[in-house]
Amino acid sequence: MEQPVVLDGASLTLDEVVAVARNHVRVAIAPAAAERAGRSRAVIDSALAAGAAVYGVNTGFGRLQNVRIPSDKLLELQRNLILSHAAGVGDPLPTEIVRATMVLRANVLLRETSGVRVVVAERLVALLNERIHPVVPEQGSVGASGDLAPLSHIALALLGEGWVESETSGGEARRVRASEALAAAKIAPLEFQAKEALSFINGTQVQCAMLGLIIHDARNLWRSAHGAAAMSLEALRGTPEPFDERLHRARPHPGQLESAALMRGLLADSEIRESHRDGDPRVQDAYSLRCTPQVLGAVYDALEFAARILDVELNASTDNPLVIDGSLLSGGNFHGQPVALALDVVAIALTTLAGIAERRLERVTNPDLSQGLPAFLTPEAGLQSGFMMVQVTAAALVAEARSLCMPASVQSIPTEANQEDFVPMGMAAAYKTRRILANARRVVAAELLCAAQGLEYLKPLRPGRGVERVYRRVRDVVAVLTNDRPPADDLEALTTMLTEETLL
Repeated sequence: MEQPVVLDGASLTLDEVVAVARNHVRVAIAPAAAERAGRSRAVIDSALAAGAAVYGVNTGFGRLQNVRIPSDKLLELQRNLILSHAAGVGDPLPTEIVRATMVLRANVLLRETSGVRVVVAERLVALLNERIHPVVPEQGSVGASGDLAPLSHIALALLGEGWVESETSGGEARRVRASEALAAAKIAPLEFQAKEALSFINGTQVQCAMLGLIIHDARNLWRSAHGAAAMSLEALRGTPEPFDERLHRARPHPGQLESAALMRGLLADSEIRESHRDGDPRVQDAYSLRCTPQVLGAVYDALEFAARILDVELNASTDNPLVIDGSLLSGGNFHGQPVALALDVVAIALTTLAGIAERRLERVTNPDLSQGLPAFLTPEAGLQSGFMMVQVTAAALVAEARSLCMPASVQSIPTEANQEDFVPMGMAAAYKTRRILANARRVVAAELLCAAQGLEYLKPLRPGRGVERVYRRVRDVVAVLTNDRPPADDLEALTTMLTEETLL
């Protein structure tokens, strides 16, 4: 059995988030974190005993911050906050995103700045370990004051309200009332104390969960895209000279160096290259072949920028007010602008990855550009259409990705009676970027399909060692095209492969 992920509010990693979200690894709470939470909660209790006005503790919320709440209504205030803010609409978020959000939220609530009882985090952990997942609509968050609506739908489940998906003993999920699922798991509904509901929903954890899973998958796709690029280069009998390490040391962007190294490894010991080293009249290949390290290197650097944002956010205090040095400080750490900007950058980067892959695919299938390969990679062009429509599909996916690239993080619309007058729209950025990631994965799958077919016409010459491995993996999944068949099944099979593994 895998060791549980232990939350302490300070050391959660992306790999651990992915393990909890996708592999259902169990979660535990570090004893030291529980002790810190108790000390932090004491500050809230002292403030209440002193009768001081504290935002969201004994006042209303947002524009209603100046409304003082009587002490006998404080628990009702917190419950009403959750009930009123569970206003999400649209399709439910996938379970893996909900689970990632839950572990992120539990981790942040254990920080000494939150002022909540440890039992709040414990109940979230209990739901994770029992595989009880709140139904969370994907739309309704503007990213500040945090992901209010989606986090409220998770909080509803802790109250025993709303709907959840609960896994049966056979591993199937069924939608039931939260009260039913909690009772079956012997988990008592939670009653939020002063500040606890506010702390729960003030945070960036939904958009952060989506960013984390996207970065994890995008890094894998980035590596796999090099396998497709190198195989296309071989099919087009291109030259590996543009990947010479000396050239890239002259412009040492980290991603460019990494990308060029991958290409060199993939193309090493190529018989195809040796066959045309002396007789090829071309001085240089097209940009989509020659500039792979410069383009995919920039994609890498963009992903790593987003990863740095994520690394901070995983263990950051994002609720309000915060308990710091025995005082309660109101601020805006719940604002999701860093995450929203990172998501927009990733969206652009993945669209770039898909765009250059489609250009290489076009060269492999187009008889005017393919260096002697048969039209659309079929020996009976005309009678057969081969992979003609595969390029059309890839073009459609890239066009859609480009249309989704308009940044969401600049699209502020004031909310809360203009109290929250500049918001980041991080959730809009997140689900656009998820769509772009899916498109990019399918475009790379299309390039793999066509590039592998292109290599068939160069046999018995062998490609580079790395390309040979990629080619064989593709052939494990799809057969050589000999007669026209629907490419859709092949594309989906390769997309599934890219979803589940990285080729390199």
